[in-house]
Amino acid sequence: MRWWVGLFAIAVVIFAVSSGSSPGRFADRNPYLQPKDTNAIDFFMMRWFGDDVWADQVAELAVQPELVAQQTVNLGALLAPGPQPQITWLGHATFLLQYRGLNILTDPIFSDRASPLSFAGPERLQAPPTQIAELPSIDYVVISHNHYDHLDTATIRALGSDVIYLVPLGLTPWFTELGIPATKVREFDWWDERSFGTLRVTATPSQHWSARSLWDKNDTLWASWHLAIGDWQVWFAGDTGYNDKQFKEIGQRFPKIDDALLPIGAYLPRWFMQPQHINPEEALRMHRDAGAQRSYAMHWGTYQLAAESLNQTRADLDAAKQKLGANSTTVQLMAIGETLSISH
Repeated sequence: MRWWVGLFAIAVVIFAVSSGSSPGRFADRNPYLQPKDTNAIDFFMMRWFGDDVWADQVAELAVQPELVAQQTVNLGALLAPGPQPQITWLGHATFLLQYRGLNILTDPIFSDRASPLSFAGPERLQAPPTQIAELPSIDYVVISHNHYDHLDTATIRALGSDVIYLVPLGLTPWFTELGIPATKVREFDWWDERSFGTLRVTATPSQHWSARSLWDKNDTLWASWHLAIGDWQVWFAGDTGYNDKQFKEIGQRFPKIDDALLPIGAYLPRWFMQPQHINPEEALRMHRDAGAQRSYAMHWGTYQLAAESLNQTRADLDAAKQKLGANSTTVQLMAIGETLSISH
């Protein structure tokens, strides 16, 4: 019976990386996406019986640990940040942003698996660089959508009710069922803007979808986020496919983005992943569309969610930078656990 439950859990996670075209409350929020009738069964057949070759990222890292560098977190810097803005990559889409006395986490996940079960589903390639208890007191958590690798039950439970959660429409019931008071959750539609002292938050569009089971597809919204902490502007892309409309609009509305956090992983095979996951070249185009001064890679090297190897991700990023003439500040690769102090 355990294997059957495990297979079901894998199917649920698979469903969370397959096409987002099925009906649901927010199914009409991908206006630049061609409808595509694929589902968890299609993914399962492609993964185990298709012609696409799937890399073994665990084996890659065992031989080449430098492919995804990881370093010990500088807890001193996190607990006593300087006056400049500070960015720490904690793996996948989890960043700690610090400035003006605020500590903000994006899509926090510290669990061993991105899955509803502890024994099945995508497993973490490397241990987290730190633990939640070692982090400074968190003021705000920003959530892009409800897929398991971006909204993690154990992590949210550990963060608890001393945090304000900034989330897309429809997610408050998930938090209240976990014991988080509704007063600690703020829901946003796209382009909703709110201020919390020195923090100004705007939910911005992305091309993705939502589901945590086989029965709730697109019932909650997904979003990217513009965060203005005093005079520092950060755009967190969340999880998204690419189009040449939405991200240009974000750049037009916010023409002074300092730093962008952009996904580069889980993009192969393209015939299946393209609608909802950008590849490295599209990340570079997104950087340009948004008009960011600098950008940093995420959503890679932490959980294997698609077919590409880690070597291929790095090679594709290098090739795209050469093709598009990108400079060294565009889609930079950080080490997991690395902290950058931003000259500002």
